Amino acid sequence: MSKPSVHEALIYLMVIASASDRDMSDPELGRIGAVVRGWPVFEDFNADRIVEVAQDCQKRLNGAEGLEGVLGLVAGVLPERLRDTAYAAAFEVAAADLEIRLEEMRVLQLIRRSLDLDTLTAAAIAQGAKARHRTLT
Repeated sequence: MSKPSVHEALIYLMVIASASDRDMSDPELGRIGAVVRGWPVFEDFNADRIVEVAQDCQKRLNGAEGLEGVLGLVAGVLPERLRDTAYAAAFEVAAADLEIRLEEMRVLQLIRRSLDLDTLTAAAIAQGAKARHRTLT
């Protein structure tokens, strides 16, 4: 398989965050679509390819590379200036169902480490995502 594009690498991280608890919920899948359709980093990406890219990610995860291999591949593709954006996209998806389970936290930690993000940046991104997803009830 060839290297993913930067857009594909960003989607891979969202898929990994969503699948971390072995349940890709409808809110999480919806959030992936919303991020791809709404965030400026995806302006020139064809959103009709989301499913195709997600399936490619799943194949890689189930292949010889496994999670560590895919995270390494993604880290190698993403430019330094987009690493916080990538983590924010992953966290956005994990927070979409208003509950971040232990498995999701572990995967987010692996993502943070693979992207070499400092703790303060990761905490700020997490707090922002949690604040965006709060409801009145």
